[in-house]
Order: sequence, then C-alpha cells, then structure tokens
Amino acid sequence: MSSEAQEYIDEMARSRGYVLNYHKVMAKQDFDVLKAANGLVSAAYLKQRTLDRKTKELIFICSLTVLRASKGHIQSHIRVALESGATEQEILEAIEIALPEAGIVAFQDGFEAWRELVGAEGLEPAVEVFDGATANATTTK
Repeated sequence: MSSEAQEYIDEMARSRGYVLNYHKVMAKQDFDVLKAANGLVSAAYLKQRTLDRKTKELIFICSLTVLRASKGHIQSHIRVALESGATEQEILEAIEIALPEAGIVAFQDGFEAWRELVGAEGLEPAVEVFDGATANATTTK
C-alpha cells in the first residue's frame, strides 16, 4: 500500500472520528474511487457549512436507520454525535423520526444500535408474558 493511501485513511479517521471497513479496503484496493467518493462526503458532510456537526450526525443517524444500515454503521455515527454534543435523548428522538416513514422494523434496528451503545435499560413486566425473543413464556417478579 502506498504511503499516500495510508496518510489518506489516517486523515479520514481524524476528520470523521471513524472509518468503515469499506474505507480501509478501498484505500488499498481502489484508492482513486475512495478519494472520489470521499470528496462528495467531505463536501456534503464533513465541510463546515451552515449545519453543525451534531445536527448532521442526527440526520445521518435517522437516514441510516431508515435505510436499515448495519448496526455498526449506525453506532459509528451515534458515537460521533455524542462526541459532538448530542444527548442520548436527542439521538433517540432522531431514530424515532424513522417510525412514520420507514416503520417499526427499521426503527427497531436503529433503536437496538442506540440501546446497545448507550446501555439503555427497560422495565420487565411483573406478569407472565410471551417472550418473542426466546419464544418462551416468562414470569418476572
């Protein structure tokens, strides 16, 4: 791998706060296409314009949820959003925007990425219920 490609991927990591697996592979396998794709991302997302980074991250989180991106991809933007000053509640509300347009299944994927990353806990019912995750009836008290 060229030192130019290594320097480029390092700068991507610094400016974004993350790199995805495809960034790493493209840096080695097709550096010119990575640079072209990253140019568009830089212009629309990384370059400071009128929207601040926190707002852009919230939009990205909602968009990735609607598009049913991988959990890791959504979590990379959740991390950057938190580092950019977004609260856990603001991120949850961004994910909730997916509900009316993309439905419950897309929302659940984004929600699970958020819940896992921030460690959000829920309440267990105090009555016997069917546990859809394990297909068993459980009682919690």
